[in-house]
Amino acid sequence: MYLSRLRLDAKNRNTMRALSEPQLFHGAIERGFFGKRQRNLWRIDPLGNMLYLMVVSAEKPDLSAAAQQFGSPSDAVPWETKEYDPLLSHIVDGSKWHFRLTANPIKHLPGNCAAGERGKIVAHVTPEHQQRWLQEKAPQYGFEVKPDDFLAVSEKRYQFRKGTDNRRLVTLLAVTFEGTLTVTDAEIFRRTLVNGIGRGKAYGMGMLTVVRTANGL
Repeated sequence: MYLSRLRLDAKNRNTMRALSEPQLFHGAIERGFFGKRQRNLWRIDPLGNMLYLMVVSAEKPDLSAAAQQFGSPSDAVPWETKEYDPLLSHIVDGSKWHFRLTANPIKHLPGNCAAGERGKIVAHVTPEHQQRWLQEKAPQYGFEVKPDDFLAVSEKRYQFRKGTDNRRLVTLLAVTFEGTLTVTDAEIFRRTLVNGIGRGKAYGMGMLTVVRTANGL
């Protein structure tokens, strides 16, 4: 596994457009892989006054296309990639980590039970319900988060059209969570770091990253 980072040129017109139409980032990322088609995780991270495109992938990517479209031309090294497996090997039950997750917290409204229909999918729009969503989801992904240990720190709404005829309207709410988590099942949690959480992964959601806390265990 690999973790890659590309600094974005926020003044570039292509970048500005892609920040509102995330499928453009997705397409550029996919062009960086030449093996079997796979679903790679990606996310846009702010750091100071800069923006970075982060990518988790099974193959080592060639992000030349993404760098040409969205990168900073002044960067001598357009992107950097490091092996992800050393971090994964340090995941153990009971370990504590600082985390960042951008996800699409949603719920199903009641449907027609008699007809076996599922209800409409809608986003959780308040921080309280967004945080409760993550707390309820966490156990199936191998970790737990306590209410006082994390926050929904930002959100962004997307609405764009996709498809060859641009007829399909996509509406998404991306919420970024930050805080501290505890691993409850190391094997499942490692899969979570590789496969992500929830819906919208093609549009920059679902990627969970962690950094070891000071006390570690």
